[in-house]
Amino acid sequence: MDLTDAEVEALGSHGYFLRDAFLGEPQALAVRDAALARVEAGVLRPAGIRRGADHSLDTSVRGDHIEWVLPGADPALETLWHHFRELGDAVSSAAYLGLGRFDVQLACYPGGGAHYARHRDAFPGQSNRRLTAIWYANAGWTPPDGGMLRLHPEDPGDPVDVAPVLDRLVVFLSERLEHEVLPSHATRLALTAWFYGRGA
Repeated sequence: MDLTDAEVEALGSHGYFLRDAFLGEPQALAVRDAALARVEAGVLRPAGIRRGADHSLDTSVRGDHIEWVLPGADPALETLWHHFRELGDAVSSAAYLGLGRFDVQLACYPGGGAHYARHRDAFPGQSNRRLTAIWYANAGWTPPDGGMLRLHPEDPGDPVDVAPVLDRLVVFLSERLEHEVLPSHATRLALTAWFYGRGA
């Protein structure tokens, strides 16, 4: 997997880039079906905010349900896991980020206005995430479904809203970009990889 010059430039200049058709439709639909099966099996749990002793549940801040994804959990999900690994290698090489290990999480917003308030993915003073990559699994998404990802780039101007359509990948610098998930009015599925620096 290689990054285009435009993707490398966008990551450096604006802190993010988008790529559509990341897996291709057949694989994307297989991952979507696998993710939905996990949701329907009831294995996802309400997501919390903060870490350690400060960890808590607060649906006024964050309303998704989550599960950590490991290789071997499901063949389709493992395919995406390996694509994330290749993506990390490509970004690390092309953008000189020195990325190492990564975690993958499946998140489902159940509709009903579930959202995630504005935040950064990096935790100050801890072993920080360097790069966030979000892949969407929402076939047939339409604007009334809501759940747009709103990015807040550092450069002046309006926020950037990203539709969570099937097989779209959003990649951004975890410590640099604030972002939020706008209220979702239908089931919204995403798989996110967080990449750490080498040695973290």
